[in-house]
Amino acid sequence: MRALGVLALFLAIPVPALGQPSQPGLSPATLDSQVSEVLSQVVEWRRDFHKNPELGNREVRTAKIIADHLRAIGYEVKTGVARTGVVAVLRGGRAPAGRTGPVVALRSDMDALPVTEEVDVPFKSTVKAEWNGQQVGVMHACGHDNHMAILLGAATILARMKDQLPGTVKLIFQPAEEGPPAGESPAGAEQMTIEGVLDNPKVDAVFGLHVFPFPAGQIVYRSGPLMASADSFSLTIKGRQTHGAIPWGGVDPIVIGAQIVTAFQSIVSRTVNITEAPAVVTVGRFSGGVRSNIIPETVEMEGTVRAFDENVRRDIHRRMRDIATKYAEAAGATATLQLGLGYPTTVNDPKLTERMVPTLKRVAGEDNVKVGPLTLTAEDFSFFQQKVPGLFVLLGVTPRDQDVKGVPQNHSPLFFADESALPVGVKVMTSLALDFLQGR
Repeated sequence: MRALGVLALFLAIPVPALGQPSQPGLSPATLDSQVSEVLSQVVEWRRDFHKNPELGNREVRTAKIIADHLRAIGYEVKTGVARTGVVAVLRGGRAPAGRTGPVVALRSDMDALPVTEEVDVPFKSTVKAEWNGQQVGVMHACGHDNHMAILLGAATILARMKDQLPGTVKLIFQPAEEGPPAGESPAGAEQMTIEGVLDNPKVDAVFGLHVFPFPAGQIVYRSGPLMASADSFSLTIKGRQTHGAIPWGGVDPIVIGAQIVTAFQSIVSRTVNITEAPAVVTVGRFSGGVRSNIIPETVEMEGTVRAFDENVRRDIHRRMRDIATKYAEAAGATATLQLGLGYPTTVNDPKLTERMVPTLKRVAGEDNVKVGPLTLTAEDFSFFQQKVPGLFVLLGVTPRDQDVKGVPQNHSPLFFADESALPVGVKVMTSLALDFLQGR
């Protein structure tokens, strides 16, 4: 069992040393020692969360484990934020008199996905739950179990260094990153910002990471846009039902729908400058009719829109509405388009990114830190970045002996995260907080 053997392997590997910090009591040897001490607990947390996953806005057990530990090590803890979220504050002992000093936030998401796990590990999830009225398997198929364990490890180290911290650390354990059950929006990061999670004390910068199918321990970042906005849409076309042998006796919504699908593809290919702002319009469901010789009255379709520029995003929405309604009208039908605004573009603050890249290189090694491509996946960390400067990085978790091009992706029932990446994640989150607070 490879997952069991990897712990012994990486515990024996020396953790890369940090450079000399500007504050006393934070030597590289001290931090290295702290990381080594918490590593076995980090692995235990990760495996426990993985074996006992919970869906969005249902992370009750998960939140209790997190809150109990943070209280025990000296954090001020608030629970029930955005339904099941946990927010914890650690006020450093070296902040200026009467002030909090700089405030840095570290974020982890907590929810799992309605996916039945197919990975053969001893801590495999066998959990079942209800999701939007259906019984489903539940799995941390996007790696949020790793995120929580990493942040708890960093939180433990920072708590032990409380007296040396020249500012305040705020931890954000967020529910429902993958989206809430029907009828529970807004949720996740959006709801947390509505409830003021970035205030009292006011956050100066926020950091987060996400595991991804890159080589284990590799850190991938990008200044500016990194991940796309993600919006959903549904379209209903209403024609007039008739016999399939007599199409002129009605109005065929299937033909109209097919024309609209094709026209939607021309939005990106003919009106978006994809050299500057890539975008995607995808129809993922097209449904209509019950038998071969009946032209139905209605056709329904659903899909997603992805973009990296807010102006492009809005223009795509406008063009979709014009295409749908006018194509249908020209053919004697009606079209009703509903657009569901999802996550904004994940945009890394350029100044903050430039400032913290040396930290990333020191933690993971210069050869293991790469500038990554744009990715059309989406993250609601973007809601935090709309309020304060933020940096979101990707942590590789693909075993080094495997080709990253062929491994199962996030959200797959076969998604596998190599635990050898965990110590790098702990050092990334710890070091970003420490270096930001010290003004590095």
